[in-house]
Amino acid sequence: MLGRRGLLVLGAGTAAAAVTHHAFAAEGDLDTAYINARVWTGAGPTVRSDAIGVKGDRIAAIGADAVRARTGKRTRVIDLKGAFVTPGFIDPHVHFVMASTMLSQPSLRDAANPKEFVERIAAAARTLPKGQWLEGGNWDQDRWGGEMPHRKWIDAVTPDTPVAVVRYDLHMMFLNSLALKLAGIDRNTVAPPGGVIEKDADGEPTGIIKDTVKEMVLRAIGTPTPEQIDATTRKGIDLALSKGVTQVHPTELETISFDSTRRLREKGETGLRFRHYLPLKDWETQAALIKEQGRGDDWVQWGACKVVFDGSLGSRTARFYEPYHDEPGTRGVIVTDPGDLRRWITGADKAGIQVTAHAIGDEANDIVLDTFAAVAKANGPRDRRFRVEHVQHMKPAAIPRFKAQDVIASVQPYHAIDDGRWAVRRIGEKRLETSFAFGSLVRSGAHVCMGSDWPVAPIDPLTGLEAAVDRETIDGKNPRGWYPEQRVTLAQAMRCYTREGAYAGFNEKKTGLIAPGLLADFVVWDRDFFAIDSHLLLKAKALRTIVGGVQRYG
Repeated sequence: MLGRRGLLVLGAGTAAAAVTHHAFAAEGDLDTAYINARVWTGAGPTVRSDAIGVKGDRIAAIGADAVRARTGKRTRVIDLKGAFVTPGFIDPHVHFVMASTMLSQPSLRDAANPKEFVERIAAAARTLPKGQWLEGGNWDQDRWGGEMPHRKWIDAVTPDTPVAVVRYDLHMMFLNSLALKLAGIDRNTVAPPGGVIEKDADGEPTGIIKDTVKEMVLRAIGTPTPEQIDATTRKGIDLALSKGVTQVHPTELETISFDSTRRLREKGETGLRFRHYLPLKDWETQAALIKEQGRGDDWVQWGACKVVFDGSLGSRTARFYEPYHDEPGTRGVIVTDPGDLRRWITGADKAGIQVTAHAIGDEANDIVLDTFAAVAKANGPRDRRFRVEHVQHMKPAAIPRFKAQDVIASVQPYHAIDDGRWAVRRIGEKRLETSFAFGSLVRSGAHVCMGSDWPVAPIDPLTGLEAAVDRETIDGKNPRGWYPEQRVTLAQAMRCYTREGAYAGFNEKKTGLIAPGLLADFVVWDRDFFAIDSHLLLKAKALRTIVGGVQRYG
C-alpha cells in the first residue's frame, strides 16, 4: 500500500515477496522487535516498512503485522518512536589502520597558510620524545595557493624529530632533513619506478616524495607492536559504528589491518564487518591461505586483491594521455608495470580471487579496463566482479565500458567536492566534463559502489551522500553543483552505499538490505533523510547501530 509521499509501505503480506532473496525459516519468538519506525529497506527508492523483527543475528520479520505475530513474552520490544532506519552503510574503500592511527596524530588538513603549517608541526614535535617520528598530517597545499612545502621550513623547529607527514591524498609525503637522512634519501638517490623525489635548484631533496618512494620512509619508521595496532583498530571500529557504518573494505597494500582484524576476531571483538583486499603481487600467498582456511566468515573476510596502477591528481601522478596544465613536463606516473599488472591479475583471477585496481587518470583507467577485458577473455566466463577504485578521470568512451565489461566502479563522492576546488588548474575544463562521472556511471546501468577512502575523506557516509547529491565544492564556490549533470538522487546514492557495497564484496545475499533472512545490520537515525533538504544531511546523527542483531553503538 502507498503511504505518505507515495512511499511503498511493506506490511506482513508484502514484505517477503518484495524484498526477500531467499527463504528464512527460523521459528519461534523474536529476540528483539523494533516497532514504530520509518524503515527505508533499500529494496527500492520508495520501499518502506514500519517494524523490524530480529532473531539471532538475522532479520526474521518485516512490517508491523509480521513482527507482532512473532512477538512473545521474552521478546525485547524497542519503540523507535518514528525514527528513521536504513540498512547499515558499507564503505568499500578505507585504509583502516592508517586512518585509525591518524585519529591520535596531529592534523594539518585545515592549515590555512605556511606559517600555520609550520607552527602545528613545531607544536606536535614538542610533545614527542627525542627521536620519535612525527606522522599524520593530511596537509593540503592548495589551501594556501599551491606552494609546496620545503624541508627548510621545518628543520629549525624539528632538529631531533624525524617528520613524515602525508598529503591528504596519501600519494605524497613531506619530510624534514632528519627523516630524509634516516630513510637514506639524498641528492644522489634515484627514485624507484613509479616514484618521485623532488629536488631543488641545488639538486638537494626538497622533502617532497611521491608514491613508491614512500616505502623507503615506511621501512625507516618501522611497525608498531601488534598490541598497539589492535588498540588503534578498536578506535577506528568505534568511530565507524558511530557513523552508521557496519562493514568496511580495507584496500591496503600491506597486511597490517588484515592481521589485526583476524586477531580481534579470534577474541570476538570485531563488532564491525571487514572484507579485506590484500596486495595483488602476493596473490599466491592468499590463494594458499584460501586453500588452507577458506575465505573467512561474516565478520572478517578475504579472497580479494588490490593493486595501485597510477598516482593521484593532487600529486600530479595520476596517469593521463595529455600533460598536466600546471606541470606540462609530466603526464603522471605508472606505479605498477603493465606486464606485472596483466600477469598478476591473470593468476589471481584464475585462482578465483577478486581483483580491484586503483586508477585515477584517463590513460590509467583505459589500461586497467583493457587488462581486465584481456584477462576475462583468457580465463573464461565467471562471476569475477572486477573493480576499479576511484575511476576519477575518463575519456567519454570509457564510461559505457563498466556496464559492458561488468566491472564495478568503486567511487568516493567527497573527492569530487574536494578536488573540485583546484582540479581545473591541473587538467582544464574539458577533461573535467567526464571526471567524477557518478551520474553517467549510474545511469549507464553499471554497478557503482560509493565509499570514503578514509582518511583521505571522512568515514562519515553522510558526507559522501551530500557530495553525490549536491556536488557543491567545499570552498563554497559551486552552489549549484560542480558539473551538476553528474549529480545523482539521494535514493541512488544510498543504494550505492548499501546494496551496491554489498554486491561489490559478494555479500548481497547477506547484507545491504533490510529483508527477512539477511544479517540484522541496520542503523537508526534522528531524522528521515528523504524528508529534509539534502544540505541538512550532515546534521543527521546515528542513534543506534545494530550489527548482527546486537546494538554496537548508541
